[in-house]
Amino acid sequence: MEDQQLKSAIEALLFIGGGPLSVERLKGIFEDASKEQLEAQLQTLKADYDARGAGVMLAEVANGYQLATCPEQASWVRKFKTVKVTTRLSRPALETLAIIAYKQPVTRPEIEAIRGVNIGGITRNLMERRLVKIVGKKDVPGKPMLYGTSVEFLQYFGLKDLSSLPTLKEFQDLDAGEDAMVDALPVRPGSEPGGGEDGSLQEEASEALDAADTAQAEVGGERTDGEEVTSEASRPG
Repeated sequence: MEDQQLKSAIEALLFIGGGPLSVERLKGIFEDASKEQLEAQLQTLKADYDARGAGVMLAEVANGYQLATCPEQASWVRKFKTVKVTTRLSRPALETLAIIAYKQPVTRPEIEAIRGVNIGGITRNLMERRLVKIVGKKDVPGKPMLYGTSVEFLQYFGLKDLSSLPTLKEFQDLDAGEDAMVDALPVRPGSEPGGGEDGSLQEEASEALDAADTAQAEVGGERTDGEEVTSEASRPG
């Protein structure tokens, strides 16, 4: 397959994919293409969008590639999405999610000790939306479940990987420029995890930053290294 044909085919798959496509996934489809060829065409496609000032961009999220609207078009996207959706994460859910993101793997009692409230319903909601998953059991009496974030979490907030999460120092530096950071986020196309219709990262990211800032202060400011895990469990759903 010629380079132009390969690039066009990749673009078509990105358009209908509905989520990030990894190079490995593409390699399984384009068996005759090398990993280097696929990466080269992805970069060429990205450069094409950038060069013509397109309204969409090729974003690298969740260890894959996905089409997203450009940050410069955020105001028009907001204006277009005039219907208020009811499936956005609540402030308690965002705070719980932030604690899991920075403390993972973490047990429910550990999260409740930080938040000071029962989070059973919140964790179920986060798992139903596939933002959180069970990653194992802690090697202590009772073997409580350990929770961590999912690939859908990275996709939902436009993160390449967990190392892209802001640190406490970055949160402090953002006090005067949070709006600029939120507006700089791309807007994900399609639906959110769990079947919602909200396609804008900006609005929810603003609340997520506030919630994560609170969670950072509560958990001590930095992510922890992994606890000992005795067994693996697959994502629900």
